[in-house]
Amino acid sequence: MAITIKNIKVINTAPEGINLQVIKVETSEPGLYGLGCSTFAYRYSAVEVLIEKYIKPLVVGLDVSNIQQIWDLMFFNSYWRGGAISNCAISGVDMALWDIKGKIANLPLYSLLGGKVRSGVPVYRHANGTNMEELFENIEKYKSFGVKTIRCQLNGYGGEFGNPLSCSPKGSPKGVYLNSKEYIYKTLDMFDKVRAKFGNTISLVHDVHERLEPQEAVMLAKSLEQFDLKFLEDAIPLEQLDWFKRLRTQTSIPLAEGELFNGVNDWKYLISNHLIDFLRVHISQIGGITPAIKLKNFAEIYGVKIAWHGPGDLSPVGHAVNVHIDLCSNNLGIQEWSGIEPPNSVIQKLSGPRGALLNVFHGLPKYDDGYVYSNDKPGIGVDIDESEAKKYPCKSDITEWTQTRRFDGTIQTP
Repeated sequence: MAITIKNIKVINTAPEGINLQVIKVETSEPGLYGLGCSTFAYRYSAVEVLIEKYIKPLVVGLDVSNIQQIWDLMFFNSYWRGGAISNCAISGVDMALWDIKGKIANLPLYSLLGGKVRSGVPVYRHANGTNMEELFENIEKYKSFGVKTIRCQLNGYGGEFGNPLSCSPKGSPKGVYLNSKEYIYKTLDMFDKVRAKFGNTISLVHDVHERLEPQEAVMLAKSLEQFDLKFLEDAIPLEQLDWFKRLRTQTSIPLAEGELFNGVNDWKYLISNHLIDFLRVHISQIGGITPAIKLKNFAEIYGVKIAWHGPGDLSPVGHAVNVHIDLCSNNLGIQEWSGIEPPNSVIQKLSGPRGALLNVFHGLPKYDDGYVYSNDKPGIGVDIDESEAKKYPCKSDITEWTQTRRFDGTIQTP
């Protein structure tokens, strides 16, 4: 007799002060359920409404084994389809169904997807600083943990110069004001000093975060070649992807893009024309595990490596999914990591937000000396304590960090 979807629950929690959302799919088999990540930190209520009002009535009663068919139904049922809210909702159910399939088979997700091609996943961490001394301290910290690839940023993305600059027009609205030329020059100086201090002992990454005009991105990429970066991320805004053709002809620096991708039309042209080197896709934003497997296989054909998005506004379920797919992918480049380090013996000593996260979520992938390792539990391997999750409610505050502006007050992609 087929096992069917009995109920879908939306679990919202913010143990680190960042909104996270997990979907629990309960089945007709007593005690059998799956978890999936549907986190859209800045629009979590919209995702919740979509799941509760539209997706749950659509899929309750369906056979949990038919993952592809259920994914197609959820995606096409609205007729107008795609977009982050819809895809994140679909992702939560899709991941949960894969979790259930692994539990039924008594196999971890990576085994269902073909098995390991490596035992651990290489990761990179973020070293930020308000000045070079602070940046150096953070780089040294991660080096001491065994991290071998480090993303370096000075004063956040694009320099983040705060509210209206001295050169801004009178009466300019509040926001995160940027000075693109100053950011470019300070970034070049930053990497010059980082290489002078650390030499080639670490691999380096930098994230533009779309906060440049395409012409400026070309200038920055060409100038960064001397510092031998592993990749330069999001140099071009999503709305200007045609510029990658020009950028590719102007620089040899490896290019990464994709954390804002929603679907096939966002990545097909870039991959098939060899215009990017690393895919930074946020798996829940494209709809979960089902489309991610297709994407990573498509990318492998063209020699493009995966480097899934792994920020703080991704639940531990989502982080674990990243790691499972990494373990069975020949074209893994590196994994962005926002988890626990160094040795996991320190976990019990943690307090505050990180300790709260570990009280809510159990079974997180473990970090050790530059690599992350999945547990071997069936399915995704992460569980949630719902009573603990309730202690940390989500908030619906207005998002401020995305209110980015050029020096004259006009909106800049964040």
